Amino acid sequence: MPVNYKETESAMNMESPSELEKIEIQLLLEGIYQYYGFDFRNYVPASIRRRIWYRIQAERLDSVSGLQEKVLHDPSAMARLFSDFSIRVSEMFRDPEFFGFFRKTIVPFLKELPFIRIWHAGCSTGEEVYSMAIILYEEGLHHKTKIYATDMNEELLIKAKEGVYSLDKMQAYRDNYLTAGGSEGLAMFYDVRKDKAVFHSFLTRNVIFAQHNLATDHSFNEFHVIICRNVLIYFDKVLQNRVHKLFYESLCMSGILGLGSKEDIAFNDYSHCYEPFIPEQKIYRKVR
Repeated sequence: MPVNYKETESAMNMESPSELEKIEIQLLLEGIYQYYGFDFRNYVPASIRRRIWYRIQAERLDSVSGLQEKVLHDPSAMARLFSDFSIRVSEMFRDPEFFGFFRKTIVPFLKELPFIRIWHAGCSTGEEVYSMAIILYEEGLHHKTKIYATDMNEELLIKAKEGVYSLDKMQAYRDNYLTAGGSEGLAMFYDVRKDKAVFHSFLTRNVIFAQHNLATDHSFNEFHVIICRNVLIYFDKVLQNRVHKLFYESLCMSGILGLGSKEDIAFNDYSHCYEPFIPEQKIYRKVR
């Protein structure tokens, strides 16, 4: 069952955190970084606070310091907190206009390339990766494309690689697919097994699923397209700038960067290196 952080927020003290609580949270995040190597120190404070308090309540603890003691001495508790910190919200062809513009505007540019490398950063459970693979297949580009699908959470990557989703979601996904310009029929890409839709393995034949942490890891290839949608909104300005540096170093010249609807290229050290390609869909081209 997905975590309802809004309910958690209403259950916790909605006043601004005290100075003591701020110190406790800083010590918790620093301890996690020093001991486990996971860096959440530059996530948006309000968002990370909600997740911390959800885990405090779930573990039947009373304070942030109590949670710190538990996660530093109990790796299974750290695994549960790590899962809370992971970004899990995803769906196929989410914001279908984005994928529609990608099909109509970016695909012709990609057709001119002999080989295509695409990076889906923060892919979660993989719905947008399968969406992209379907577009590439329908547009005749699947055979010459390598997609790198990464996330910091290995558990989510396993689910993404399996490509098994609830059948209840398929109607909404079909609607998104059609709005995004789909023509073949989404059902041709999966089999129905009981209450699950199991996507065909040929879609991920050219997909590499790999663990990668945007907060700590470095560039690992040069890409023609980087898709990172609705991830940066959870990062503060320091971490956002770090990630934009990573993306800039990873994009080839004239490469395409696609962000989420609430994200922007402005106000970071690399904003002048891009020009709007489809600004209303937060799609940019690297120009310098």
